Amino acid sequence: MVRGVHFETHRTDRIGWLRAAVLGANDGIVSTASLVVGVAASNASASEVIVAGIAGLVAGAMSMAAGEYVSVSSQADTEKADLDRERNELASEPEFELGELAAIYEKRGLEPELARTVAERLMAHDALGTHAREELGIFDLTSARPVEAALASAATFAVGAALPLVMAIVCPPSLRIPVVISTSIVFLSVLGALGAYAGGAPIGKAALRVTFWGILAMALTAAVGSMFGTSV
Repeated sequence: MVRGVHFETHRTDRIGWLRAAVLGANDGIVSTASLVVGVAASNASASEVIVAGIAGLVAGAMSMAAGEYVSVSSQADTEKADLDRERNELASEPEFELGELAAIYEKRGLEPELARTVAERLMAHDALGTHAREELGIFDLTSARPVEAALASAATFAVGAALPLVMAIVCPPSLRIPVVISTSIVFLSVLGALGAYAGGAPIGKAALRVTFWGILAMALTAAVGSMFGTSV
């Protein structure tokens, strides 16, 4: 009897871009909706509200791109430094590195002799890659990719920011605040659900978490705008 091929679907390879995409879209919705609501609550004119929203979209997208690129580049630099150090140690102290790898497998439950055999085989195949995974925790699927993270954050921020901005443009001034708040809550719930679905996480919990912080941000900025009551 021939067994069928068993396929497994994992989502670990999505971690880098998914994190940046969800963060960008969430920040775009929350910051732009909060900005629009806060400015509108200060009795600003319709044109001032729209200009503030557009400025927030552009500035936020660039800020997200720059921030992600710098932070992920720092991670990439650290990973590279660790790999260079490990490469030098493998060249200068191969026996010590072999014993170090064997000790890792012993701690995971292998008998000493088997652990050393496994370590020898893996180091003969790919010494640096094996130590990167087992000793440093660096995997190819989850390694830092600065450009990918920056582009994902900027693009998704712009898309997220455009949603409340469009609602602010198309709705009547008298309804701008409640419409932007209510639609942004819906957008945030959908974003949380989509992010959780893509990552294989509980959908309800993720949607609730994203929505809660969005509501809090919009409420605080609306309170600030109402308190000062001046045009921006």
